[in-house]
Amino acid sequence: MSETAPRTTAPRRRTRRLALTGALATLLGACLVNGVLPAEAAEAPLSRSGKATASSSERGDLSPSAAIDGRDDTRWSSAFDDPQWFQVDLGASASITKIVLNWERAHATAFTIQTSSGGGQWKTIHATTAGKGGTQTLNVSATGRYVRLNATARSSEYGVSLWEFEVHGTGGSTATPRPSASPTRTSPSASPSATPTRTTPSASPTRPVPSQTPSGPGGDLPKGPVPPGAVRVAEFVAECPYTHRLPDDPIVVPGLPGGSHMHSFFGNTTTDADSDVTSLLKGGTTCSPKTDLSSYWVPTLYSGDKPVEPTGTTFYYLGEGVRDELMAKTRPLPLGLRIVAGNAKATKPDASSNARWSCLHAGHVGSSKDFVECPSGTMLESYLDFPHCWNGKDLDSADHKSHMSYPVNGACPASHPVIVPKLRQVLRYPVSGDPAKFRLASGPGFTMHGDFFNAWPEAEMERRVRDCIRPIVKCGADGTP
Repeated sequence: MSETAPRTTAPRRRTRRLALTGALATLLGACLVNGVLPAEAAEAPLSRSGKATASSSERGDLSPSAAIDGRDDTRWSSAFDDPQWFQVDLGASASITKIVLNWERAHATAFTIQTSSGGGQWKTIHATTAGKGGTQTLNVSATGRYVRLNATARSSEYGVSLWEFEVHGTGGSTATPRPSASPTRTSPSASPSATPTRTTPSASPTRPVPSQTPSGPGGDLPKGPVPPGAVRVAEFVAECPYTHRLPDDPIVVPGLPGGSHMHSFFGNTTTDADSDVTSLLKGGTTCSPKTDLSSYWVPTLYSGDKPVEPTGTTFYYLGEGVRDELMAKTRPLPLGLRIVAGNAKATKPDASSNARWSCLHAGHVGSSKDFVECPSGTMLESYLDFPHCWNGKDLDSADHKSHMSYPVNGACPASHPVIVPKLRQVLRYPVSGDPAKFRLASGPGFTMHGDFFNAWPEAEMERRVRDCIRPIVKCGADGTP
């Protein structure tokens, strides 16, 4: 027995070794076929099970989700403008140790990486103005639920594009990764110096095409007749009652539910953190006229700890601020334009602010940048004028203000040459008395600010500009004199 045991045991051991070797080879082969080594499979990026959003997409198959799907043949690509952003929601707070950016040829030369736990507060964890593209591995030490790439300069005339945006660390969502939307495959280029095929973005959100092109940079546009007896004030209006309150802001912190202070919304009934032009155009509205699907919002007013909503909500579209001879050059507000007026972070009354408070039915006594004391039987009234000189190309900007400007000496500055109707927001709150009891969700009265997301149908906006603003005629809610 002592002599035969080794002979019967050795083949079994060899069989087990061969079986184990074959299994390992099979596993390794499968990993190689899928382009993933076992070590990598054990370290799936947190971003793989996250939700990706972006400032724009060049076209449908180049969507944000394509940059977190783990595939090296799909990518996100932005519209052909600066700035752009790309963001991943990890689902829950995470400890972030590494970020890997795998750029397509069209990369960002200047960008920052920021993290946030919500509430609209962002921390920059990486910044560069000398990005060289390729695959960049950034070793970081940060925490947060949201990770954002802010690209401020492009390497070419095209957009910015990522094959993959990986966030590594611990924490985040434990949900099963969502399957890819199976976008059309876009093969990686064989040579980094190859010229990419230029694709015109469909309905690019950052470079709108005006419904009518003026004859030259400041050319006059068609205008309607002046009816007999018309009031010669360039104006049309929308009455848009209060709809709902949410701590959301789809302009300043898009895609971040609960990421802002409390806002009171007017007009479009569907507005939330994820709203965009498409969703607004499909939504309902409290506005008169019903054709105005735009969304308007302001920080909620509180009397003590009780929220107070305005009972008067009028939005005037005016031809003020520029000389009468320039009125015929006014262009329609482009669909999707976003404008922010006022300063939510003001620390004192700002003389340059276009927000002011006064008392309705009291001769507008005590007009001020801060809350005023209104006599009993009157109402606290807020006025806010939005900028109406546009740079002619961007529907938004990184600070949400740079694409717009106020007129200077009765004309729009050369940097913002396009005149659009001026939006004046007038809100009347059913409160009076001691102003010390009032506060805004953003702080004191001088932090009053307003947000406007334009969703007027283009033909309707063009008609009102043609018939009311350019000929300098006062129109009602129906857009007629």
